[in-house]
Order: sequence, then structure tokens, then C-alpha cells
Amino acid sequence: MGITKHLYFDKETKTIGKICKALGHPARIEIMTLLWKRNNRTCGEIVELMPLAQSTISKHLLELKKANLVNIVNEGKKIIYSVEVSNIETLKKYLSSYLSTIEILEHNKETVLTTKHKLRSRYSHLKQYNYEFSNKKQKRLCFRDNNPSY
Repeated sequence: MGITKHLYFDKETKTIGKICKALGHPARIEIMTLLWKRNNRTCGEIVELMPLAQSTISKHLLELKKANLVNIVNEGKKIIYSVEVSNIETLKKYLSSYLSTIEILEHNKETVLTTKHKLRSRYSHLKQYNYEFSNKKQKRLCFRDNNPSY
């Protein structure tokens, strides 16, 4: 049997850890973005805007609720979700404090908007070595020559 380490962190660090864990999935980030753009949405409204099943969206909303990132209000049979702003402010305060302590050289800074993404094809990894598969080209030519219906 192993020994479990018990580390004691302050309340703010635990809160940041829960928030970051909850935001560790792209679908949850997208849900938070939708709620940030327009608060007070139902699960059905979110399902209409995302290409995921209703049950999947519900599970992601549950994870966001566990991290106290969303508020829930029951209106009859509907459940209305909204952003818990205080925890977002806690995360914002932490990240701005953390990022202010890191020194990044100006020429090394890149953002999502300035990053150029390369489109990858099936054989793009081979282009750097300039491979040519002459035998495959010959097979195609032979097939065309031998098959008049082609």
C-alpha cells in the first residue's frame, strides 16, 4: 500500500485549481463563452448552439456547477444557467498577477491571432524529406493503361 500525501493549500489556490480543472475541456470553455456573451440560458439553448448531445452538455454544465462557475435558477421545469462572476474575477485576478511576474521577450510573444497554423495533409510530414514514391505513380499509370473503362 502506498502512502497518500496530504498537501494543504490555501482556499484561493484550491479555488483556482477547481476552476482550471473545470475549464480544462474545450466544450466547457465554449459553454462559458456562450454564457458570457448572453447570460441566463437553458441547456436546450446551449444544445442548439453546439454540435453536442443534450446529455453531454448537461454533464459539462454539471462539472461547471461543481467548480462554482455557473449559477442555477429553477423556473418551473426549466433550469436557467448563468456565469458566477465572482469566481471568474478570482481567476482573472490570479492570472493577471501570475502573468505580470513572467518576463517574455517581445519577439517571442505570440497570440492565437498571430499564430499561423499549418494545414496538414496526409503526407505533409514527408514533404520535409522530399520523398517521392515513383512505384506508386507507375502503378496508377499501369492501371489506367490496362483498363480501357478508366
